[in-house]
Amino acid sequence: MKRPIAIFIMTAAMFHSALFASLFMAPQYSDDVKVLQTLDIEPTFLSDPVFQQIKNDLTTKKRNAYFRMLKRGAVYIPTLKKKIHDNDIPPIFLYMAMAESHFDAHALSHVKASGLWQFMPKTAEIYGLKVGRYIDERRDPIKSTEAAIAYLKRLHKLLGKWYLAALAYNSGEGRVLRAIKKAGSDELHVLLDEKKRYLPRESRNYIRKIVSMALVANDGDLCFSGDATHMFNSTEGNTLVRVKVSGGETLEHIAKQIGLPVKTMKRLNPQFNYGFTPPDKCAYVNIPYSRLATFKAAYRPGKQKHMFLVHRVKKGENLSRIAHRYGISYKMILSFNKMKKPVIFPKQELIIPIPRGSLHRYKVKKGDSIFKIARLFGVKVATIKERNELKGDIIHVGDKLVIPN
Repeated sequence: MKRPIAIFIMTAAMFHSALFASLFMAPQYSDDVKVLQTLDIEPTFLSDPVFQQIKNDLTTKKRNAYFRMLKRGAVYIPTLKKKIHDNDIPPIFLYMAMAESHFDAHALSHVKASGLWQFMPKTAEIYGLKVGRYIDERRDPIKSTEAAIAYLKRLHKLLGKWYLAALAYNSGEGRVLRAIKKAGSDELHVLLDEKKRYLPRESRNYIRKIVSMALVANDGDLCFSGDATHMFNSTEGNTLVRVKVSGGETLEHIAKQIGLPVKTMKRLNPQFNYGFTPPDKCAYVNIPYSRLATFKAAYRPGKQKHMFLVHRVKKGENLSRIAHRYGISYKMILSFNKMKKPVIFPKQELIIPIPRGSLHRYKVKKGDSIFKIARLFGVKVATIKERNELKGDIIHVGDKLVIPN
């Protein structure tokens, strides 16, 4: 009698397991269809086997990775949500940033796409994102999101459907238009045909990933604890606002003035390459909206702009000579400019960190002489000549001299 009972128990367990698996995989149609509709996708998409596998992976073997992406993006998600809502594009596009960069603002692809929305340099330029010596706005959570929204709106206007805009964001509008022409249809199930391969595999799975991430978050009880689900769906987080500060301002100085941890300030402003704003003009930084009143009341420009100089390498110079001129170690220049080797080239720009009060940068004006400048700063003519590698006493209007204090 024991054997039939054991078989019954085993069969029941297998049935329960299969039932649980089917429930786990079953789409929550009432909500899921609404999510699909925002992207102009038909409900039949939920039966796509590749999509089902990707979604199932997110709730099983990739569950922890999904949660890590969520946790990483927690500081940016409220701002992205608000920008997307205010610009009247489908909320599901929040998950495009998740698919693009895993919510890592420093993400850099092998083809040099960067930031939360993975902008290529050329596309960034078209949409007004600065990429330069001191700043890369592709990493700016506010500016890059505004640019991504503008790009998506243009693609939607061109292609007519939001899922086509998403596909074009990933693979380029030209490739999507060619795929539509070849397929003779712009229907999603046709374009995603695994045998015909009208689009590259990466693009076919791209739209599936976005939808999967959105639906998993939409029914977070499937795979997350209550705390994790609340963190994702919460709208209570601090949105970010942009405030104007002076050039050459360190993020550390701003953080102290508004009572924010320096580490947090840097995380909110990953667009700055060196931890300070471009020294030649005013800039904008991101702060939590909750600190805006404090910023308005407490912020005062610091003297940090005199702590950084830009040196344009001349022919024949080396790092040791440059370091001696500014009174610092060449290793400091290497470290500050994130250089692995002490190799420089003419016209290269180096950021020179200057200890506070250690020297002045003086621009020669009409009527100046090296003797007059020496008297003005109370230093020897020989010292000025030695630090600036001058062979004689002749200087020219516009020359920039380093004057030791």
